Amino acid sequence: MERRDFFKKAAVVAGAAAVGSTTAEASATHQPIDNRKVSDVAFPEKRPLIMYSDRPPLLETPRDVFTSILTPNDQFFVRWHMPDIPTHIDPETFTISVNGLVERELKISLNDLKTKFDQVEVTAVLQCGGNRRSAFTPIAGGIQWGSGAMGCATWKGVRLRDLLDQAGLKKDAEWIGFNGSEKAAYYETPEFIRELHLEELDDHVILAYQMNGEDLPYLNGYPLRLVIPGSYSDSWVKMLSNITVTNEYKHLFFMDVAYRVPDNECECETHEKKAPKTKPITKMNVKSVIGYPTNGGKLSLNSHVVVRGVAFDDGHGIKKVLVSTDEGKTWQEALLDDGKAGRYAYRAFRFAFKPTKLGKLIFMAKAINNIGEEQPFANEIKWNHGGYKYNGIDEVTVEIV
Repeated sequence: MERRDFFKKAAVVAGAAAVGSTTAEASATHQPIDNRKVSDVAFPEKRPLIMYSDRPPLLETPRDVFTSILTPNDQFFVRWHMPDIPTHIDPETFTISVNGLVERELKISLNDLKTKFDQVEVTAVLQCGGNRRSAFTPIAGGIQWGSGAMGCATWKGVRLRDLLDQAGLKKDAEWIGFNGSEKAAYYETPEFIRELHLEELDDHVILAYQMNGEDLPYLNGYPLRLVIPGSYSDSWVKMLSNITVTNEYKHLFFMDVAYRVPDNECECETHEKKAPKTKPITKMNVKSVIGYPTNGGKLSLNSHVVVRGVAFDDGHGIKKVLVSTDEGKTWQEALLDDGKAGRYAYRAFRFAFKPTKLGKLIFMAKAINNIGEEQPFANEIKWNHGGYKYNGIDEVTVEIV
């Protein structure tokens, strides 16, 4: 498929079929988690997913995908902020610019990235800060995601530090700003720019051009995106076009207004009164998701069931996943994979169970990481206006027949 034809094809297959039409903000239908159906249509390079909008594309991965470490590219969720996305990107002429407080301003081609720098890989979870927002009560503003605004991939590219070393940072350099190619429909709308302090930079922060051994899908940021393992996806700028080094923090809408939570111990507030002080959402909290079985499924009495799912955090690593079949009264430890994918990746888990009673059964899963953080019960989750960072114990309800 020619890149120039991407959104022409997308318009044909998507049209007005989006579940949330083109507005998918706080007005989106508030339905129970995972009750939304997969769309009958698909964007190019994607299977049919749960669709909230076609412009910008907002696509959620179905729950049943979360049973293994890697999320297939064609089932990986999609989240754009701006409606105007380039319809044609020529990989032969594409360049990434590095400017600002550097000794040498750079314009680096894709071929240069692939041939003139060390090539590195990192397997890491990409998760929207509003993943599972629909679980908050009362409704929080924003896209009413279920559990599938997340995915895990092996990202290949070059270390950001290596590009900055080639450009040469000036002595007063402190902040790095990242800008992608998506544009707002109205000129008054602020650009989607993220900033990273030099102290946050490590060898896992990369510019990725590959995802699970293939070119980045167009909707996941082709041809180049920023990868910051352990951080929420709002920092992973897609279709990265420009890197600017500065000596001071620039106040930006998406960092200073949009993606923030209350700056208090519980990161919470009330519906009637916003917290007086906020902070950006950065590091992900500990979480697990059951991929099998799924809500509403039927399992046979006395059958051999293997509950499967994934767990992750911001990079401390998952220590254990516990499963309950009696609504959280008792817990049993699930088996985890070997963890060789790395501390930023999913840990896949499985739990063998034999149902012996007819009727409704609730499977619950909670993850605990290596520093003792664990998922809270849903009724312990504190509310915030943005609906960010929900990580309540996961639940799946099935029928034993």
